[in-house]
Amino acid sequence: MAVKLKTPISDEQIKKLKVGNVVYISGEIVTARDRAHQRALELDKSEMPTSFEIIYHCGILAKKNKEWRVISCGPTTSARFSRYIIEMTKKFGTKIIIGKGGVENLKNCVYLCFTGGCGVLAARAVKKVKAVYWLDLGMPEAVWVLEVENFGPLVVAIDAHGNSLFKR
Repeated sequence: MAVKLKTPISDEQIKKLKVGNVVYISGEIVTARDRAHQRALELDKSEMPTSFEIIYHCGILAKKNKEWRVISCGPTTSARFSRYIIEMTKKFGTKIIIGKGGVENLKNCVYLCFTGGCGVLAARAVKKVKAVYWLDLGMPEAVWVLEVENFGPLVVAIDAHGNSLFKR
């Protein structure tokens, strides 16, 4: 049975997730890649334009007419972000990280895997681009604030208790 989460997400909900659970998220998620992580960590929390409760490691492909429309938003490999994880979760209270391939240094947070190569499927769950920040970094590196509905399927690969599909 799938777990359906709606943002904001409580600590209790995070603690209940177990490795192997299938999850769908509705509400707000934020994309971030290398340069966005770096910039976020250079700023004071009060200077942040958005919440980093849920970070999706993803490079967006979008088109703008009157409003932005996401065409593809597949996951990118998360391992390269491991060096930022401790500070990001501590500084911003990140509860969920979504990507592919796993991460290290995860504490008090869960890691959800999205299948690589499914960027168009992921884009179907995006109902609205609420905001875009730091476009000066380039479209894939910018921070995209997305309103999603039933975003998934996501698999809990690392839970808040340190259990990991990657270590099994």
